[in-house]
Amino acid sequence: MERAVVQITLFGLLLASATTLPNKDDWDIYSFHINSTVTSRYATTVITSRVANRVDDSKEVEFQVRIPKNAFISKFRMFIDGQVYDGVVKGKEKAQQQYTEAVSRGETAGLVSSVGRTLEEFKTSVTMAALKKVTFELTYEELLRRRLGKYDLQIHARPMQPVKDFKVDVYINEKAGINSIKVKGGLSTKALANAITKTHVDKQAWVYFYPTEDQQKMCDSCGEQGMNGDLVVVYDVNRNPSLGDIKKSDRYFVHHFAPSNLASIPKNVVFVIDQSGSMHGRKMQQTRIALIHILSDLAEDDHFGLITFDSSIFHWKRELVQANMENLESAKKFSREIVERGSTDINKAVLEGARMLNAHPREGSASMLILLTDGDPTSGVTNLEVIQSNVRGAIADKFPLYCLGFGFDVNFEFLEKMSLQSNGVARRIYEDSDADLQLKGFYEEVATPLLTDVTMIYNGGTNLTQTNFSQYYNGSEIVVAGQITDNNIETFTPQVVAISSNRRVRFSDTNATVESNGPVSDSHIQRVWAYLTVKQLLEKELVLSGPEKENAKKEAFELSLKYSFVTPLTSMVVTKPQGENTDVLHKPKEGEATEGRRQYQMGRQPMFNQNTQRITSGLTRQSYPMPAPPGIPARSVPGVFYSPVDTGLRRSHDPVTLPGVFYSPVDTADRDFQIGTVDYDSRILPSIVSPIATDVPLSHRFLLKTENLSLPLCFDVTGDVRLKLLHHPNRELSVNGELDSVENGGFRRIVIHLKNDLHVEIDPKEITVREGQTLTRHVGPDPITAGSLAAIRQDKEIDVAAGDTRMIIIIHEQNGEEFLWPVLRQRPLDNNVSGILALKPAVYEEVQQSPPTRLKIKDQEIDVTRASAVDYSTVSPPTHHCWLMSAESALQSHLDDFIILQL
Repeated sequence: MERAVVQITLFGLLLASATTLPNKDDWDIYSFHINSTVTSRYATTVITSRVANRVDDSKEVEFQVRIPKNAFISKFRMFIDGQVYDGVVKGKEKAQQQYTEAVSRGETAGLVSSVGRTLEEFKTSVTMAALKKVTFELTYEELLRRRLGKYDLQIHARPMQPVKDFKVDVYINEKAGINSIKVKGGLSTKALANAITKTHVDKQAWVYFYPTEDQQKMCDSCGEQGMNGDLVVVYDVNRNPSLGDIKKSDRYFVHHFAPSNLASIPKNVVFVIDQSGSMHGRKMQQTRIALIHILSDLAEDDHFGLITFDSSIFHWKRELVQANMENLESAKKFSREIVERGSTDINKAVLEGARMLNAHPREGSASMLILLTDGDPTSGVTNLEVIQSNVRGAIADKFPLYCLGFGFDVNFEFLEKMSLQSNGVARRIYEDSDADLQLKGFYEEVATPLLTDVTMIYNGGTNLTQTNFSQYYNGSEIVVAGQITDNNIETFTPQVVAISSNRRVRFSDTNATVESNGPVSDSHIQRVWAYLTVKQLLEKELVLSGPEKENAKKEAFELSLKYSFVTPLTSMVVTKPQGENTDVLHKPKEGEATEGRRQYQMGRQPMFNQNTQRITSGLTRQSYPMPAPPGIPARSVPGVFYSPVDTGLRRSHDPVTLPGVFYSPVDTADRDFQIGTVDYDSRILPSIVSPIATDVPLSHRFLLKTENLSLPLCFDVTGDVRLKLLHHPNRELSVNGELDSVENGGFRRIVIHLKNDLHVEIDPKEITVREGQTLTRHVGPDPITAGSLAAIRQDKEIDVAAGDTRMIIIIHEQNGEEFLWPVLRQRPLDNNVSGILALKPAVYEEVQQSPPTRLKIKDQEIDVTRASAVDYSTVSPPTHHCWLMSAESALQSHLDDFIILQL
């Protein structure tokens, strides 16, 4: 089988956009899910698209998604013909070599391009055989940035057709507590507003967006081709007034620092505005409007200066003056009369702005220099490195330089490096009708300095991310992560030293909550540390030179590989079926020119057996763990239930299912075959085998997840026994289930025990909560909170969150009888967990014989048979296949270890 390269390159804000462009007459997106989980401001988003070829010919299907520019892709996979095709992150040079070799063979090459302000586009394709299905799954991660007092989780969806099963699920878990949350954006307008369900319970929030096919045509930017717009979840958290929010495990910590009860610091600001000929027309008109608005927002105790430049410099006043009414009106008049002309001398203009600030020292104030330009230097000093050196020397770390690049003619990397060298940032201003609002919006972010010379100190910490910040602004946030020295959390002591107005302040509240989560959250905090470290090393690599530059690049590269981050230094290589094309998708830097997608068609081989009359593509999905609220529908993730199927198959192609799932029986002659979805941390779950006779006890079939193997293992449990689903001793959490005696059924009831005094019993009709001596029954959609447990019920799904464990319990109906299917949405990170849902992925080898009927597990050969089942983890259950063996062989343990006497 040939290998094809997919080199992925993407960056941005927290904005997910998923797009697949179908020909409706040929193939159909029958399921489209976006699943975002935000824990302590760190967001992981999974986009899953399931596509079916409805015609009798092979068709090329394209998966096209837009992802945040600031996000790192950490996983991409395809499920095709019972096979899983995983992406592997490699060095860009290795991937490029594979790409070059593929192009030389005449295969397809693809390049990622930037699309708009916050997105990059990733595109790949695959050929589907007649009447087949494929599942695409993309995962990316990002640390949410606080701007103007809030975090934005922005999801952009454009599937280009109404989708029968369209879902956006957002789960937010903030230990500090969520103080506000709302949903906005174009997808929250008109009839689509009725498709949004929002639930907020103290530290947790859930947002579900489940529009019908008709609703998907009814938003401001929707039509017959479905949705095209944004869904934005906006929230903020409670604040510790002193030291902030600190989370630590045994090995890592992350510190969110955002004090708000501080007096604002008067500022000194000089605006340096490009008025060269290229600013002609709407750009200059919008600049004038924005500048006038910004001047109106200056406080009376601020001092400011204003200069414009082309090949010469034009002063409003040669020195900074107070922002009183008279001076502001004069400056506005000057702004209205700015005329664009001439060439561009950036060097002279920025040096003059720095001179004005240096000549105006004012105790107890904060200074900043803001440059707006739309092009490269064309007069005076034009050597970019010389300009950067001159500016860095003139500013000398005394104040930040903010560079705003207007449009795409500007050399953004030049501006970015110049800003970073002087403790500032660069921002692109997009040529659009709202450019003036973009300019004003940026100014608002830096309009209110609260602290200067901020130093974050961590005794007992090492391998720290950035700890020195020139200024802290109201509505923003400083985030620092690091490792605990010698894993000794007892010696870890954080403090912050800064200047507020004209006095030095120290934040070292010994009573502040420093949340220690032990090994449970170590992996999460470690990924936050890795994400921040890689981001900042990439910035350093841009600014540094010589050996320091190479060391920063090397460290960023090694961390990118270790944590499977697709960055400008790495690429993702994806194996595809034989005869498929090679895509190389580069991750461009902001402002980097990208080529369009080039196509070199190569021979494609149909992915089916010519003798097959009916083909079922058993594809499965992995969803990132995402808890859900009490009573609201959520998405299937790990540990899914299936019930078994008659093994007298009528199709020659066997669908595959990934681990951790319950199966239930189904007639394989059913022509509405469907694709399954298995979740990220799912391990194994039960299902039911159809009885041969009514007096024979029912058997429930369980699947055990495998890693990168085509079929999971499965085994049967006979009778209506009680099973230990999950035992988490560190959290004092137990989940048990009682199997029913119903044909094609599942669990009669599930009981959750948390600590000694909280017990929750769930059956298809109601939820009973016993907390101490208090007993309550719940049958509606109202949120349920008891201790650290939260649950929400809506329609046929119950979402339960307890500490670091998330579970969804689906209510199914068969022949008038209701039963439960538990799905582990987020598996505890602690290794000290047990139970059916906690089983680790199985590893096996197929013994070489035809057909294969023996597997090798831990050097032991085991007889197996091929069986089938239905996945009840989704609303429309798909058919899957598995290797059936004894329970002891699959579990590598006695079944009695999982059977309990009492729930």
